[in-house]
Amino acid sequence: MSELDAVIHPMPRLSICAALAAGPEWVEFKVVREATGLSDSMISKHTRVLEEAGYLEVRKGAVGRRPRTWFRLAPFGRTRYLGHVAALRRLVTEVGDTAAGITAPSE
Repeated sequence: MSELDAVIHPMPRLSICAALAAGPEWVEFKVVREATGLSDSMISKHTRVLEEAGYLEVRKGAVGRRPRTWFRLAPFGRTRYLGHVAALRRLVTEVGDTAAGITAPSE
């Protein structure tokens, strides 16, 4: 389906976008890790792709003496994510409707 977003579609990126869409405006790295079950290196790799594509914003800072990273979906990224989810829902519905009309071969 041409409506699916190739940037978001890989499961790690879709999981990251889902976690960010459900969270508050800025979501801390460790919350994304806990929500997605991804390793730190996978989060770093996939958030970099999302950031370079303009889907994600990154903020770095510190809490006390500890460095922290926060993410949020950019307006463009939120729009693309919601469109991707809508396309997935349409796909599931269309495939379900098609499969409902298919009968199993008789033995």
